[in-house]
Amino acid sequence: MTKVASFTIEHHQFLDTEGKLVNTDLPAFAKDPEELIKMYRLMTLTRVFDTKAINLQRTGKLGTYASCLGHEASHVGVGAAMRDEDVYAPYYRDYGTQFWRGVKLENVLTYWGGDERGNVYENAPNDFAWAVPIATQCLHAAGAATAFKYRKEARCAVTAIGDGGTSEGAFYEAMNVAGVWKLPMVFVVVNNKWAISVPLEIQTATQTIAQKAVAAGIPGVQVDGNDVIAVRKVMEDALERARNGDGPTLIETVTYRLSDHTTADDASRYRKNDEVENAWKTEPLIRIRNYLMDTGAWNEEKEQALLKECADKVDIAVENYLNLGQPAIADMFDYMFAELPLSLQEQKDIAIEAAKHRVGGHH
Repeated sequence: MTKVASFTIEHHQFLDTEGKLVNTDLPAFAKDPEELIKMYRLMTLTRVFDTKAINLQRTGKLGTYASCLGHEASHVGVGAAMRDEDVYAPYYRDYGTQFWRGVKLENVLTYWGGDERGNVYENAPNDFAWAVPIATQCLHAAGAATAFKYRKEARCAVTAIGDGGTSEGAFYEAMNVAGVWKLPMVFVVVNNKWAISVPLEIQTATQTIAQKAVAAGIPGVQVDGNDVIAVRKVMEDALERARNGDGPTLIETVTYRLSDHTTADDASRYRKNDEVENAWKTEPLIRIRNYLMDTGAWNEEKEQALLKECADKVDIAVENYLNLGQPAIADMFDYMFAELPLSLQEQKDIAIEAAKHRVGGHH
């Protein structure tokens, strides 16, 4: 027998669960306290927002909502490494990445409120809309990366997906074409251990998600997804590699979904309490906050001021969302076709006419 191939998967971490350094070879950004504080502030805002969004859903002011509780380091670390000119193709709970890129809090509320105007990102106009169909966003990102390479633009496409989504064909198809064509893109798999009620060990037989990159002939790397320094570092390295023409990378961020899958789910029916309790001991905000406090860059007074600031921002976003008003009835017809088919044009005319006769306006 002759061995024809072998591989290894690296795991990256800088902070342990208590916020102590396990790797002192810090990247440049991590030596600047203000840069770390900037990331911590957005992680905190994302969590405060997430809690409020769930409360809105419980009181009937929001549709089904997908929580990002526990994902804050994975999301913010990815966003912080990207450039404005890059393009992001998200899945449906990537709020931390999107907030870093300029998507407004009220965009998220509007979308989950059932209004497609939430997908219009004023400050991130080139990023893709939320993809609820699993793994389709990977193909969208591969398409954008193909365009960047064809035009010889120094831009990258980034997409994110959950561990369950890596069982979808579209995920492998996108990785395959990205590997063959050496596309400038990065695949981020947020491994939160659960695909709704399916645990990771039933989802896949592989030891890591990162090694799925081997099948596409691209590098795969694993990172502690609750360590924002580590996530940003591996993401910066992957983006530099892509910009240099060396092709895509698959990054697996190992974290935990502390919430239900969505507000339509009840994780207590299939998940053990002690597993969740243990996960709370390693959640991402604790370790970066402890690290900042240990280094003297943060204190309790700053913490309380930040929490109030975040609550105020979220309250303003909620008010904007609730006061947005109804979308135009024609919106449901206007964005799929350049020229409406006759049958849809007839439906549009009927809908507009019917709306005129309803009490209270066009809805």
